[in-house]
Amino acid sequence: MNRPLITIHGARKSILRRLSSAVLGVLAIAFLCAPPAAAVTLPTPKDLTAFLDLECFRTNPYQPPAVSLTIRHLNPVLANLPIETVTLGQREQLCVPVAKNNQVPPSPALDFLRFIDLSCYKISGITVNTGLVLSHLNPLFAPLPRTQVGMTTPQQLCVPVIKNNVVPPPEVLDLVRHIDLKCYAITPNNPLNQAVALRQLNPVLTPLIPTHGVQVLYARQLCVPVQKAGDTFSAAVFNIIRWIDLEKFDQVTTSALPTVSLVLRHINPVLAGLPPEQAVLSGATQLALPVAKNGQFPPS
Repeated sequence: MNRPLITIHGARKSILRRLSSAVLGVLAIAFLCAPPAAAVTLPTPKDLTAFLDLECFRTNPYQPPAVSLTIRHLNPVLANLPIETVTLGQREQLCVPVAKNNQVPPSPALDFLRFIDLSCYKISGITVNTGLVLSHLNPLFAPLPRTQVGMTTPQQLCVPVIKNNVVPPPEVLDLVRHIDLKCYAITPNNPLNQAVALRQLNPVLTPLIPTHGVQVLYARQLCVPVQKAGDTFSAAVFNIIRWIDLEKFDQVTTSALPTVSLVLRHINPVLAGLPPEQAVLSGATQLALPVAKNGQFPPS
């Protein structure tokens, strides 16, 4: 009398096993066919440039190995300026991303802005004597009147680095590693005379440098996008970095800032072979603010 019960029980177990295998198979196929985690989307040129404010800190002196770089201009306003070869001189500054007056840069621009760190080295080169009309891009300063400047002699080349080996996500790295800015002296040195509060955006410095007030004073340089020979990037990256123009102003901090020690590593492919650098930040001296030249604004 018990045998049929055992047979029925065994049949039920067999059915359950087959159902379980089928369910697991469906789940496995679904897993394999599921889309990967969403990649970070590139920001528009307008969103990235409008909120790209860099606070520039004086660093201890450092002379990198002798490197000669052939560079050409990327921005359409300056496309006719000559290609020239420069040599990296002594490091003078580290410029790091900040937000002004509690501004929150839009997403996805913020994902990229927080990893734009530029190490600036002294260079010399051809005096270009180019007249320009500059318009502020950041919403906080966009209502200010345009200014006329003369761009004269190159003084610095600012190149992308990472701090303390904190590497951005791959999609972010693919953009920020190609941001090279050639900084020219400008005249006249018009004063901005604006007081702002600056908050660090990069994850390495947010716990180390508190929000602080600064008085933004005289314009000193215009930093414009260039490409180093041997560096290649996609059309999408080119369409963003070619619009990065920063006007550097002297600043005075209204409170003492801590001294910060960092290890810098070059991330641009052309300079990736240079050794890591020890850098001690000993005071914030300038603020680089995004501008447009001659009414040619970054596209939305």
